Formats: sequence, structure tokens, C-alpha cells
Amino acid sequence: MSRSDGLRILGASTPLSGDRSPDFETDPGKPRVHKTVIVYGLLGGTLIAALKLVEYRFLVVGHSLEIYAGIVAAVFAALGIWLGMRLKVPPQSTVAGDTGMAVEDGMRRAHAQHFECDAARQQALGITPRELEILEAMADGLSNREIAARLFVSENTVKTHAARVFDKLSAKRRTQAVQLAKQHGLIA
Repeated sequence: MSRSDGLRILGASTPLSGDRSPDFETDPGKPRVHKTVIVYGLLGGTLIAALKLVEYRFLVVGHSLEIYAGIVAAVFAALGIWLGMRLKVPPQSTVAGDTGMAVEDGMRRAHAQHFECDAARQQALGITPRELEILEAMADGLSNREIAARLFVSENTVKTHAARVFDKLSAKRRTQAVQLAKQHGLIA
């Protein structure tokens, strides 16, 4: 039994490969398939867009507090970064020979140029020129590490010279040593 006989027995009226029906584009009685596909596609897209809108609304309503808190946090973070960049004070240079020297440091140096160290008092106290440099750097407010970088010595050397200056001036702290050195006319 052939395939065409089986279809005839079942009552199928579809034409087989040899019997082609007229093409749907040339048949004026049949609707165009392209228009149908486009209409269904547009309807499906509209339905999906509507469902996404409903989903978005439920998301916003359900999590509105978290969304608003995130927006406020982002605004304040951006404002903080902007203000931080705008109000940032440039660091003051403490290393000799650096081109970014602070104005206050420059004024102190100009005043120190007119200052004459009391050499007799320096000799009487037994303060060496290097110890005097350490004392001047302490008066500038530099730390031991910064003094070591300025004078190209190790930090331990700075500590040793500072301890000797404290002994010679009978001082217990840096601020007291600087104050006594100013009173004795050793530094400006």
C-alpha cells in the first residue's frame, strides 16, 4: 500500500508532493501570512512590555525604601567625593630643596637669615653645629624621620643628637628644648 492510498483511506484531502496548491501570495482568497506574523509579534511584544511594567511597579512598591535609600546614599557619596576634591589642602613640603615649599616655612627661613646665633652661648653649652641643625629642625616641627631625610642621616643618628641636646639644655621634651634654645639665642 502506498502513501497516497493510506491518505485517501483516512480521508485526507491534502495534496501530495506532485500536487501543489497555488502559492499563498498569488492566491487572492487567502490572507497574507506576513501580516499575520507581524500582528501577532506586535501583540506579543506589547503583552511582554505590559507584564514588565507591572513587574517593575511591584518591584518599586515592594522595595521602595531600599531604592530611595540607595539613591540618597549615591547622591551623598558623590557630593562627598566632590567636596573632598574641592576642599583638599595640598600637603606642605618639609624636605629641603623641594619646590613645593610652604609659605610659612619660607617666612621662617627669611626670618632665620637675619638671625645671628649666639656663638659664645653655643660654645659654652657645648652644642655642635650638627646638634644645632637638629634643634632648628625640631623648631620647624619636623619628626625624627623627617629630620633624618632633610639632613641625609639615619633616624638613630637624629635620636642620638636630640638626646645630647636635651642633656646640654637640661630639657625633658622637644618643645622645652626648642623654648630653651630660643631663650639662649641659639635659634630664631
